[in-house]
Amino acid sequence: MKLNKISCLAGVLVMSLLVVAFWQHAPAAKPLVEPVAGKAALTVNTATLKPAQWMQYLTANGSVVAWQEAIIGAEVSGVRIADVRVNVGDPVRRGQLLARLAVESMQANEAETQATLHELEAVLDDASANAVRTRRLAESGFVSAQQLEQALTNEKTAKARLEAQSARHQSSALRLSQQNITAPDDGVISSRSATVGALTQPGSELFRLIRQGRLEWHANLTADELGLIHKGMQVEVMTVQGRSVRGVVSVISPSIDPQTRYGQVLVELPANSGLIAGMFLHGSFQLSEQTKPVLVLPQSAVMLRDGNAFVFVVESDLRVRERRVTVGRRYSDQIEIIDGLASGVKVVETGGAFLVEGDTVRVAAREVHTQ
Repeated sequence: MKLNKISCLAGVLVMSLLVVAFWQHAPAAKPLVEPVAGKAALTVNTATLKPAQWMQYLTANGSVVAWQEAIIGAEVSGVRIADVRVNVGDPVRRGQLLARLAVESMQANEAETQATLHELEAVLDDASANAVRTRRLAESGFVSAQQLEQALTNEKTAKARLEAQSARHQSSALRLSQQNITAPDDGVISSRSATVGALTQPGSELFRLIRQGRLEWHANLTADELGLIHKGMQVEVMTVQGRSVRGVVSVISPSIDPQTRYGQVLVELPANSGLIAGMFLHGSFQLSEQTKPVLVLPQSAVMLRDGNAFVFVVESDLRVRERRVTVGRRYSDQIEIIDGLASGVKVVETGGAFLVEGDTVRVAAREVHTQ
């Protein structure tokens, strides 16, 4: 028994020694994941500052408003609207029918006042004839002076009543003539609150009319900028579709708003410009006929964050570095760079929104040049 136990222990010892020896001489295992070299985050085109010749412009923002708006209402109150002939956006001519009032009650009132007028005309005729007769009898001594005075008083009273009724008849006839609500000028209907069946109220607005269809652009400028503007100056307003509309400065504000510290310049816009009152647009004032040399980049190369403009500069190791720049005017797809970037420095032309500081990029073979 004892011999068997000694043999087993010896066998276990030999196996252990063999395992240790195999482990010490076995080749080192390769790691499961090899380190991967950094890859380019994005393939980009680059651009550099290029010279350009631009006209001298002053840019501003502002709203499109009506040149003048006419408020149209009914001149009579308490009358039902029988018909509405126009809607918002309809062009109208001066004197054109916009709405018609129900005239039944006005016609009845006018007929009543006219009948009363005829009655009082007859009363006056009778009083006048009686006064003539009484005067003749008084001259012959057949009636007293008191009777003559009474006859003359009756004539005057009848005449006064006739004049009062005549005024009431004119008022009812005028009221009847105001059954038609018409346009006071050529223009475009910008608002309509008239509804068939509603009763007219004193001072209530039924329609609003942009007179002659004329629009203006009200640009907001600082005090220093106002000093550069003069009447007759050419202005280019850009629509939201990228189309330009040319206008002319017509009025320059003589004061500055103490709250906003801005003054307004009114720019007359051409007819049929396609603009709509209330639009908020960007525009530029042409300050000079002469061009001025500037340095520009594509607008896509400049990004805005927290009110600041910056670009991504591509370093020699193909890593991008964020650099803040000072921008000026914009024209077409270009933007003026005033400070912060030297000529010849390559910047990311597109795709900067997908990059962060220190990213590695791959530069495309074609470089974008700004003309």
